[in-house]
Amino acid sequence: MRSGQKFYYLIELQFLGFRYHGWQKQPHVKTVQGMVKKTLCYIFDHKDFKTLASGRTDKMVSANSFYFELFTYEVLSPDKLLKELNQNLPKDIKALSVKEVDSKFNIIHNSKVKEYLYLFSFGEKNHPFSAPFIMNFKEDLDLALMQKGAILFEGVHNFQKYCYKPSADTQFERQILCSRIIENDLFTANFFPKESYIYKVRGKGFMRHQIRLMMGTLLRLGNHEITLEEIQSSLIGGDNEPLGVIAPPSGLMLNTVEFEGI
Repeated sequence: MRSGQKFYYLIELQFLGFRYHGWQKQPHVKTVQGMVKKTLCYIFDHKDFKTLASGRTDKMVSANSFYFELFTYEVLSPDKLLKELNQNLPKDIKALSVKEVDSKFNIIHNSKVKEYLYLFSFGEKNHPFSAPFIMNFKEDLDLALMQKGAILFEGVHNFQKYCYKPSADTQFERQILCSRIIENDLFTANFFPKESYIYKVRGKGFMRHQIRLMMGTLLRLGNHEITLEEIQSSLIGGDNEPLGVIAPPSGLMLNTVEFEGI
């Protein structure tokens, strides 16, 4: 029975995004939010609840740690809900935790730092089983130059060139806490290429396609199509003309989200 009091639960998920059109529910396509809401409707046997995520993911983007808040009018057992979610969610979505929070918690404003990883390799084509996890580029990339270019994104800059279709009130000045290309020793499988790499980016928040545009710029740098100086100049803003293409989504994952106040 519906009570007059609201209850709030923070839920952490992992998901493989390869067959989904991102998090946010959309008509006529399969999304992670749509699947989660369908599962919750089945568990509760009603639709009297709402969900709000800490952000969005693009089509085919995965998440090692993703959070959404559940608003209900009934008291829930976190342990019981966690068990029921994992009994009913599809195999490519897993609930990691359920925690009750209070009305003061704001899943968007309390999100402090997000870390994204873009897994990639280059040269010889990968085993097809790698496709959902690692993006392969056929070019022989200058990795050392890309590593130098990645560091240029660190700090406070104007990322106007790294935002796809911004709104009129978009704030382009953002701080990147970490932007590095490292060897991939975090994710392994016997069908992964012998050598693969991770573009790691950490920051408070990111604009639409920002990381994929940054990655696309580094790919052009690795192909010697642009210079380090051009990347430096791109970070003063002035227009929306990107230096690089939007990198494909399937190599990208949201790795961690840090909150303050919990």
